[in-house]
Amino acid sequence: LASLEESGPSPGDSELAVNPFDGLPFSSHYYELLERRRALPIWAARFKFLEQLESSPTGVVLVSGEPGSGKSTQIPQWCAEFALARGFQKGQVTVAQPYPLAALSLAVRVADEMDLTLGHEVGYSIPQEDCTGPETLLRFCWDRLLLQEVASTRGPGAWGVLVLDEAQERSVASDSLQGLLRDARLGNLPGDPRVVVVTDPALEPKLQAFWGNPPTVHVPRDPGGSPTPVFRGTAPTDLVEAACHAVLELCQKEAPGDVLVYLPGEEEIALCCESLSKEVGSLALPGPPPRVLPLHPGCGQAVQAVYEDVDTGARKVVVTHWLADFSFSLPSIRHVIDSGLELRSVYNPRIRAESQVLRPISRCQAEARQRRARGFSSGSCLCLYPKSFLDLEAPPLPQPRVWEENLSPLVLLLKRRQIAEPGEWRFLDRPAPEALMQALEDLDYLAALDDDGDLSDLGVVLSEFPLPPELAKALLASCEFDCVDEMLTLAAMLTGINLFVAGPFPLVGGADEAWCQARGLNWAALCRARKLREELLELMQRIELPLSQPAFGSEQNRRDLQKALLSGYFLQVARDTDGTGNYLLLTHKHVAQLSSYCCYRNRRAPARPPPWVLYHTFSISKDNCLSIVSEIQPQMLVELAPPYFLSNLPASESRDLLNQLREEMADSSAGSGPSPTKEFRDACVLQ
Repeated sequence: LASLEESGPSPGDSELAVNPFDGLPFSSHYYELLERRRALPIWAARFKFLEQLESSPTGVVLVSGEPGSGKSTQIPQWCAEFALARGFQKGQVTVAQPYPLAALSLAVRVADEMDLTLGHEVGYSIPQEDCTGPETLLRFCWDRLLLQEVASTRGPGAWGVLVLDEAQERSVASDSLQGLLRDARLGNLPGDPRVVVVTDPALEPKLQAFWGNPPTVHVPRDPGGSPTPVFRGTAPTDLVEAACHAVLELCQKEAPGDVLVYLPGEEEIALCCESLSKEVGSLALPGPPPRVLPLHPGCGQAVQAVYEDVDTGARKVVVTHWLADFSFSLPSIRHVIDSGLELRSVYNPRIRAESQVLRPISRCQAEARQRRARGFSSGSCLCLYPKSFLDLEAPPLPQPRVWEENLSPLVLLLKRRQIAEPGEWRFLDRPAPEALMQALEDLDYLAALDDDGDLSDLGVVLSEFPLPPELAKALLASCEFDCVDEMLTLAAMLTGINLFVAGPFPLVGGADEAWCQARGLNWAALCRARKLREELLELMQRIELPLSQPAFGSEQNRRDLQKALLSGYFLQVARDTDGTGNYLLLTHKHVAQLSSYCCYRNRRAPARPPPWVLYHTFSISKDNCLSIVSEIQPQMLVELAPPYFLSNLPASESRDLLNQLREEMADSSAGSGPSPTKEFRDACVLQ
């Protein structure tokens, strides 16, 4: 520890100082960044953190500090120094981030600060992209990938230090990781990794109670302070228009510094970027016009444009949403415009549906946004809502995502960890009992559980795939129906987000990107889908599942694909009750319509909507929309769905029709030997 007390090499020692991680001399750029690092508020807590990491009785350290204080960039580096002093005998340092974009951007930034090569000593792991190697000592990782690793590992694993960053984001994976690690750490088992939990002060009391009052390092507040927020008297009726107007006012005043705009969701971000991109070019400003940049999960690697230093001196206007509440440090920001609202997808287990909920942000989020512009006398923070809005309507902390997401993937992982009963699972905040029961019921319908409630052989295979359980089951079923090649493409595309883009987005360059942009396609999302397809194919080959040659286009292939999809998605079937496109969902008595973008709605008369459809998502909104659907025949549903699923459906005309059809099919097949459907189900269980 004594060797780590110094604050690092000094510029005067540049001819002698050697980077201990790669053995090469430090560059002059390293020393420039080192001076900026030493000015961060967290630097004052460096020695105390290392001391607590060394001496904590359970190996757990809690770090509490405000956004922008340097926690996410400096704590990982100090943990790497700690592990280096011990020769990395316990393994690498892994830092969990709640968003893939955050893991990527932090890896780039920290590698630069450490004077190391990205992909060698410092790397990152995000979906469909593993930028690490055998020399990687410090890895930034999406927390869901780390949860899969921890759930699949017996014993201490290959980690010397695990850093759970941005715990106040309350992601399902972060909360679950803490639950999995808590008992092992409180028992102080030899060889277990040291655990560092990094959070905003608002969540500190709950984390202290959960972890049994571990040593806590408090990051000093920035003495520069924050600009006093300016609140509007009333909330605007058009948030996008109000935000654009505020940005243009800042530009016309020539107030120096970059601007950060918070809007509820990606649609508002796209509209705001489109409007600003048109209007800033017409402003009579000295120097180049501002660069308008979106920041949300669909941006892909274009997010690096947010961090680029622009030699031309152009102001950056970054338009984002809840993604940048905590997980992105943007030092150049001097002006903040906050809508005070967020658009979130909330899953309702009773009806197996997601709803888009527009709601106030928490007071913790509001304070974090206001502090983004701190330390600048010329900074500003405009809140597009009255002060009473936060006092009366905003909760103190962000909602735990474990209350708002489908828990089937999580339950599948925990079952893999051989945690048998829901009562044994530890959470910072327990999910609703009906959410856990619905997840268990769905896994049971998918044959992922055996009679004792443990993972079946099929369930073990399903847990290997980085897919929702129903989609993984459909992919496995494609082996039986000889449509693996087509189903791999479907699975990869269904998992991708933001495949279609509205409005402008940063163009990296190249013919493929331009082709996609001209057609409203997200080139980065399509690239991720291609990588996921390759990953799924490699996984199927590794576990020796039978593959098939492509046969797309034939009628038989179409039926085979429908059967494979129904094998996993039989819970998501709807029937047109009156021939006009009013679909009644089988598992509950909700009525929905097809998406306005659905090709079935745009067929020429006299074509009618398909009587029975399988759907990928059901979202409760103004029109209760079914998205990504496929026409099916009810006979297929009767063949492929478990009989007890059909028996458990709520009473309806649809259920009566299916049961009648089942009886007719049973009578017609009597004496004809075992059905192909039974053989298929047996084969799936054996796999």
